[in-house]
Amino acid sequence: MRLKDKVIIVTGSTTGIGKAIARRCVQEGANVLIHGLEKEWGEALHVELGKEKTALHIQDLSEEEAPSRLISSAVAKFGRLDALVNNAAMVASSNIQNTDRTFLQKMIGINTIAPFLLTKAALPHLAKVRGSVLNIGSVNAWSGEPDLLAYSISKGALMTMTRNLGDTLHREHGVRVNQINPGWVLTEKEIDRKKEQGLSENWYENLPSIYAPAGRILWPSEIAAAAVYWLADESGPVSGQVVDLEQHPFIGRNFSKDGTTFERHKW
Repeated sequence: MRLKDKVIIVTGSTTGIGKAIARRCVQEGANVLIHGLEKEWGEALHVELGKEKTALHIQDLSEEEAPSRLISSAVAKFGRLDALVNNAAMVASSNIQNTDRTFLQKMIGINTIAPFLLTKAALPHLAKVRGSVLNIGSVNAWSGEPDLLAYSISKGALMTMTRNLGDTLHREHGVRVNQINPGWVLTEKEIDRKKEQGLSENWYENLPSIYAPAGRILWPSEIAAAAVYWLADESGPVSGQVVDLEQHPFIGRNFSKDGTTFERHKW
């Protein structure tokens, strides 16, 4: 088992990528604190993975005391903390015309500031065991789609934070900080978002090759498999790294040979 007896917090793990990471961590021998907003889903996962191997904490990360409470919950249940996975994120469409101060601040608050505050709160515990932080970003951090402006800004900031803290925390505390940037992943919420945009029930079964050369997009379990490497001791002293997990180069992928822009929800 690659994560035997490690204690790991996975934010946003009641659904999607976070749930897949929580499952895989338990399979690899870890004790996991499940976190999210969906109480019913969280309780179901808590039972599925085993109450002796997991703890459950339902709280909005925008609440002032959320970071300290989350860390305290894990330590109270398991007695230590080895790793933090900052996965929870707000995903919403926006562009320069409809993005105002309030919306942008909320997006950055959840996607960038909350991971920073969680890392800060976890640091004293992680430093004791030379632990690690894994941030779950997005390939949109590099520039992003036209209708994901605020989200892309927040993920770009998260990527810079990873590189900065990956250096300073490793040198000063022995704590590694790395990041995975997933591409397009078939989560429950992504299925619902595309339905809301007018696509069919089975929109993900017949995707244009510009988006899915493999004939499908990524599965949450594939992101979880990659996450284990960064949480395990086998990744050694590597810190401050950002790895894109997508099936094609992100830069330039939204353009045809004649320069026509493609948008994922309008094919």
